[in-house]
Order: sequence, then structure tokens, then C-alpha cells
Amino acid sequence: MGHAATWKVLEDMMIELRKRGVTIQPNVLTDLRSAKLMIIISESEGNKVEVTQKVEEYLGTVESYLVTEAQKNLSPEILDEWLRRLEDAYAEVCEEKRKEDQFITGIPRDQKWLRVEPVDNLPTERIVQIAKESNLSISPQKDCRLVVYGQSENIKEFLKKMTAQQQTKNK
Repeated sequence: MGHAATWKVLEDMMIELRKRGVTIQPNVLTDLRSAKLMIIISESEGNKVEVTQKVEEYLGTVESYLVTEAQKNLSPEILDEWLRRLEDAYAEVCEEKRKEDQFITGIPRDQKWLRVEPVDNLPTERIVQIAKESNLSISPQKDCRLVVYGQSENIKEFLKKMTAQQQTKNK
């Protein structure tokens, strides 16, 4: 609900400004519509990372414009109320992300785990190779990250190898 709640607050803010005679630029309306479409797409299965980034980009653009216009056209008290509502909506987004990061199924209770996000100099294939060398299991996630899990000592070994790999690539 987080991004949808933010979108709704921005839509309501836009309506409020229009009622007060403020002309909203067409590109802001387009960005708000695009954000809504991306929110709908993000609720379906697939690679959510790119879609979520696009949603946040559109919402950020719309928010910047609307807050600037609100500062010019609304009283400080009304502006503060809108900002509070936006803050509450963003808190929902953060809560959703925290919950997504919190739950991982299929990992035995006696094992430790960590999430790894592939980067240019440490692609998925190399992370998988290092994990296997460290006697760890890997589970890919929908957001393109990998969950690496196993015994605590093996996780420590994995992290050391990853760090060493990263340092040699940066030289």
C-alpha cells in the first residue's frame, strides 16, 4: 500500500491546489499517471526493482513540484498538514520494504543467512562460485538478489572471500 498511499496523497494535494486556482504543468500530470501505472505493474510478479525505482522517480518529481507550489499558494499550517500526510505515506513504504527484507522462507533455523546483491564487478556467477567454495547454499530472489545461507563459519569465510574479491577488482 505504501507507494499507492503516497500517490493518493499527491493526487489529493494536486486537487487541492487546482481548487485554489493553481495551474499544474502537463508533465506533472503525466508523471502522476505514469507513477500510478508503475504502481499497478509493481504489484504483479516480475522484476520489481526497476519498476519500484521508476515509481519513486515519478513520485519524487511530482512531490517536488507540488510542494513548491504549495509553499507559494497555501498557508504554512495547511502545508505542514500535507507534509505530515506525505511523511506518513512514506513511512508505509519503508515499513513494506522492511517486511520484504525480514521474511525469508526455506532456510533451516540452525543456519545463518545474508542477502547479496550482484554488482558489475561481482556478478551473480562469481557470487555463486564463491558461495559453493564456502560450502553454502544459494536461493535466488525475485528482486535479483541472492540469499546465501549455511553454517556461521562458512558465512564468515564467504564474506572474507567476497571482500577480497571486491578489493582486487577495485585496484
